[in-house]
Amino acid sequence: MLSIAEKLDNLQRHTTDSEQLLIINDISWQMYESLLEDLADNSYLRIAYLEGILEIMSPSRRHEFIKTNIGRLVEVYLEETRTRFYGLGSTTFRQETVARGIEPDECYCINCEKPVPDIAIEVVVTSGGINSLEIYRGLQVPEVWFWENNCFSLYYLDNGNYQTLARSRFLPQLDLSLLAGYVVSPEPMDAVIEFRQKIREQRQK
Repeated sequence: MLSIAEKLDNLQRHTTDSEQLLIINDISWQMYESLLEDLADNSYLRIAYLEGILEIMSPSRRHEFIKTNIGRLVEVYLEETRTRFYGLGSTTFRQETVARGIEPDECYCINCEKPVPDIAIEVVVTSGGINSLEIYRGLQVPEVWFWENNCFSLYYLDNGNYQTLARSRFLPQLDLSLLAGYVVSPEPMDAVIEFRQKIREQRQK
């Protein structure tokens, strides 16, 4: 049986055009924290932990392209609407008391900094991993956005459980369909320029 170190080595050797998931059961919190420390200099891998189950993802080129586009476009919207924000990227959020930890693709605190982000964004290219929404529920993250199949699905934490949303509670004027159209643009710079102009036009109406 391969050790965790050997499994990680195999994971890191894959080609950048494919996405790889490694799921390991029966991992203690101490082992999880030790692994985070060992991989502190490897910002490429994404690590999630849920009650003894560890997921390590090596994201694909497509995954990183999309998540970068989303982050850039969301920040354009925040800038243009003069919404004060704090971008925390893929910061690791974890809490031992609920045995949960995760690194969002992108995340933001709105108006002021907080212990956990107001909005966490996850890009789903490969299914079959840990239930990340359950991790976010335990960490009490108010709003989670999933990007899957070229569209957004939003969830808002209400009385301890997530409910689906048509619009963001934190950014209620943001047109998610418009945003989604620019996320998939093959020309990121053109998408940013056009999206910025659309926002300005909408604000002038």
